Amino acid sequence: MFTPTVQKIKELVEKQTRESFNSCLLNLYRDGTDHVSWHSDNEKEYGKQPTIASFTSGTERDFILKQKINKDNKLKIKLGNGSLLIMTGKTQDDWLHQIPKRAGVKTGRINLTFRKLLSLNQSMNKSS
Repeated sequence: MFTPTVQKIKELVEKQTRESFNSCLLNLYRDGTDHVSWHSDNEKEYGKQPTIASFTSGTERDFILKQKINKDNKLKIKLGNGSLLIMTGKTQDDWLHQIPKRAGVKTGRINLTFRKLLSLNQSMNKSS
Protein backbone atom coordinates (compact mmCIF):
# COMPACT_ATOMS: atom_id res chain seq x y z
CA MET A 1 0.00 0.00 0.00
CA PHE A 2 1.34 3.43 -0.97
CA THR A 3 0.55 6.83 0.49
CA PRO A 4 -1.75 8.90 -1.77
CA THR A 5 1.16 11.09 -2.94
CA VAL A 6 3.44 8.14 -3.74
CA GLN A 7 0.51 6.36 -5.43
CA LYS A 8 -0.06 9.37 -7.72
CA ILE A 9 3.66 9.55 -8.62
CA LYS A 10 3.70 5.77 -9.21
CA GLU A 11 0.75 6.07 -11.61
CA LEU A 12 2.51 8.84 -13.55
CA VAL A 13 5.72 6.78 -13.71
CA GLU A 14 3.79 3.69 -14.87
CA LYS A 15 2.15 5.75 -17.61
CA GLN A 16 5.58 6.92 -18.84
CA THR A 17 7.24 3.50 -18.62
CA ARG A 18 4.27 1.31 -19.59
CA GLU A 19 5.32 -0.93 -16.70
CA SER A 20 3.62 -1.80 -13.42
CA PHE A 21 5.45 -1.51 -10.10
CA ASN A 22 4.61 -3.00 -6.72
CA SER A 23 7.43 -1.59 -4.57
CA CYS A 24 9.00 1.76 -3.88
CA LEU A 25 12.25 2.59 -2.12
CA LEU A 26 12.49 6.12 -0.75
CA ASN A 27 15.94 7.64 -0.26
CA LEU A 28 16.42 10.96 1.50
CA TYR A 29 19.59 12.87 0.68
CA ARG A 30 19.76 15.61 3.33
CA ASP A 31 22.69 17.39 1.68
CA GLY A 32 25.82 16.66 -0.36
CA THR A 33 27.29 14.34 2.28
CA ASP A 34 24.54 11.76 1.76
CA HIS A 35 25.37 9.42 -1.10
CA VAL A 36 25.02 5.90 -2.50
CA SER A 37 28.14 3.91 -3.45
CA TRP A 38 28.69 1.90 -6.65
CA HIS A 39 26.16 -0.91 -7.04
CA SER A 40 23.75 -2.68 -9.39
CA ASP A 41 20.13 -3.47 -8.62
CA ASN A 42 20.51 -7.08 -9.69
CA GLU A 43 18.83 -8.96 -6.84
CA LYS A 44 16.94 -12.12 -7.84
CA GLU A 45 13.71 -10.63 -6.46
CA TYR A 46 13.63 -8.21 -9.44
CA GLY A 47 13.93 -10.93 -12.09
CA LYS A 48 16.14 -10.82 -15.15
CA GLN A 49 16.58 -7.46 -16.85
CA PRO A 50 14.21 -5.51 -14.59
CA THR A 51 12.82 -2.09 -15.33
CA ILE A 52 13.67 0.33 -12.54
CA ALA A 53 12.23 3.84 -12.52
CA SER A 54 13.82 6.52 -10.37
CA PHE A 55 11.96 9.79 -9.68
CA THR A 56 13.81 12.76 -8.13
CA SER A 57 12.33 15.62 -6.15
CA GLY A 58 14.56 18.41 -4.85
CA THR A 59 18.15 19.46 -5.35
CA GLU A 60 19.98 18.41 -8.51
CA ARG A 61 22.56 15.65 -8.04
CA ASP A 62 24.81 13.65 -10.36
CA PHE A 63 23.93 10.07 -11.23
CA ILE A 64 26.98 8.22 -12.56
CA LEU A 65 27.02 4.94 -14.47
CA LYS A 66 30.19 2.90 -14.88
CA GLN A 67 30.47 -0.07 -17.22
CA LYS A 68 31.42 -3.27 -15.37
CA ILE A 69 33.78 -4.58 -18.07
CA ASN A 70 35.45 -1.28 -19.01
CA LYS A 71 35.43 0.73 -15.78
CA ASP A 72 36.82 3.77 -17.63
CA ASN A 73 33.57 3.99 -19.61
CA LYS A 74 31.37 6.28 -17.49
CA LEU A 75 28.25 8.36 -18.04
CA LYS A 76 27.18 11.28 -15.85
CA ILE A 77 23.54 12.34 -15.79
CA LYS A 78 22.29 15.36 -13.85
CA LEU A 79 19.06 14.49 -12.05
CA GLY A 80 17.15 17.67 -11.30
CA ASN A 81 13.84 18.29 -9.60
CA GLY A 82 11.15 16.25 -11.37
CA SER A 83 13.61 13.98 -13.25
CA LEU A 84 12.61 10.45 -14.17
CA LEU A 85 15.45 8.02 -14.89
CA ILE A 86 14.52 4.63 -16.33
CA MET A 87 16.92 1.69 -16.28
CA THR A 88 15.88 -1.37 -18.27
CA GLY A 89 17.26 -4.24 -20.32
CA LYS A 90 20.81 -5.25 -19.44
CA THR A 91 21.59 -2.08 -17.47
CA GLN A 92 21.90 -3.95 -14.15
CA ASP A 93 23.96 -6.74 -15.78
CA ASP A 94 26.43 -4.45 -17.54
CA TRP A 95 26.65 -1.27 -15.41
CA LEU A 96 27.20 -0.04 -11.86
CA HIS A 97 25.70 3.25 -10.68
CA GLN A 98 26.10 5.70 -7.82
CA ILE A 99 25.08 9.08 -6.39
CA PRO A 100 28.44 10.53 -5.24
CA LYS A 101 29.03 12.98 -2.41
CA ARG A 102 28.96 16.64 -3.47
CA ALA A 103 30.71 19.29 -1.42
CA GLY A 104 28.77 22.51 -1.17
CA VAL A 105 25.31 20.98 -1.63
CA LYS A 106 23.35 22.23 1.38
CA THR A 107 19.79 21.32 0.40
CA GLY A 108 18.04 17.99 0.13
CA ARG A 109 16.48 15.68 -2.37
CA ILE A 110 14.15 12.73 -2.20
CA ASN A 111 14.41 9.84 -4.63
CA LEU A 112 11.60 7.35 -5.19
CA THR A 113 12.77 4.16 -6.90
CA PHE A 114 10.00 1.99 -8.29
CA ARG A 115 10.53 -1.70 -8.95
CA LYS A 116 8.50 -4.82 -9.55
CA LEU A 117 9.25 -7.43 -6.92
CA LEU A 118 8.59 -11.00 -7.99
CA SER A 119 7.49 -13.62 -5.48
CA LEU A 120 10.39 -15.65 -4.10
CA ASN A 121 9.33 -18.69 -6.15
CA GLN A 122 9.16 -16.68 -9.38
CA SER A 123 12.56 -15.10 -8.81
CA MET A 124 14.16 -18.48 -8.14
CA ASN A 125 12.63 -20.00 -11.29
CA LYS A 126 13.69 -17.05 -13.50
CA SER A 127 17.31 -17.23 -12.31
CA SER A 128 17.65 -20.90 -13.28
